[in-house]
Amino acid sequence: MPFLPQLFVYTLLALSSPFSSTNAAPNHRRSKIHHTFDVDPSGKGHFTTIQDAIDAVPSHNQRWTCIRIKKGVYREQVSIPYYKPFIFLKGEGKRNTYISWDGHDSIATGATFSSDADNTIAQGISFVNSYNNATHNPMRPAVAAKIQGDKSAFHRCGFYGLQDTLWDAQGRHYFKECTIQGSVDFIFGAGQSLYEKCSISVVANVHKVAGYITAQGRSKARETNGFVFKDCEIVGKGKAYLGRAWRDYATVLFYNTSMSDVVVPQGWNAWYSVGREKQLRFAEHKCRGRGSNTSRRVKWANKLSDAELRHFTSISFIDNQGWLRNLPFNVFAPST
Repeated sequence: MPFLPQLFVYTLLALSSPFSSTNAAPNHRRSKIHHTFDVDPSGKGHFTTIQDAIDAVPSHNQRWTCIRIKKGVYREQVSIPYYKPFIFLKGEGKRNTYISWDGHDSIATGATFSSDADNTIAQGISFVNSYNNATHNPMRPAVAAKIQGDKSAFHRCGFYGLQDTLWDAQGRHYFKECTIQGSVDFIFGAGQSLYEKCSISVVANVHKVAGYITAQGRSKARETNGFVFKDCEIVGKGKAYLGRAWRDYATVLFYNTSMSDVVVPQGWNAWYSVGREKQLRFAEHKCRGRGSNTSRRVKWANKLSDAELRHFTSISFIDNQGWLRNLPFNVFAPST
């Protein structure tokens, strides 16, 4: 497509789109996809890069825009700013559609993919930080995805890195049937997140020491954030703790999860919260596999009450308002 001003492009697509409903008042409960953009590096779509498609969405958008991404490897850094909510990124499968970058100078600015907007959805895409893949590079924090918008969800996506792969920074998030790979603190942050039926893949690091799957960042008792892994599997070839405390009230639960022997017997590490272990909420319930034996776990690991387990493992932990149920596309079908 030849260069056209973004506003004109958006208007043209809106008028021609079969999903357009310009006369209807915004209704996120019942509305359908309002606009659809196609990204194809061969030039057969509306845009050749994902960022160009995101840039074409109007600021403070209040209707869902679907950005369909053709299979391939997109060598670009992609960012959804806070003022562009209601974007649905739809790839052609996590083994077919890749967004790859190698940022590593700062976790704040180096992520391959970052979303600061509320109501961001992605399906069938892999987010890769390739910096630590190079054998001559020293291992450094290299973020594949930074998610800090509220009401964001990811279905059958991949997150690939080594250190600090997925920055689950803040907000309520749902990850279903995703793959997250790394070695050190590779799921970290202060998000309030449910990971359901996800594959957690541990990679051996260059230092040949045990890594850490999570580094959760709840800093105060009254906060509600935490990471819940429900019906997941932990696999890989390295060794790792289930998590270490990034902040003094770190909260992580592994529920009905299959754990291979990559999990070290101690399970958990207090890190900078030594002496304040009673404030941490690190727990496991109904897990199985060679790595699930709790007989050698740290003594301060928590056992949650039935009421706490119901709270953390229910979809209401991240969605007591129905935002997942009311999406205009049926891709997540969350459990109750």
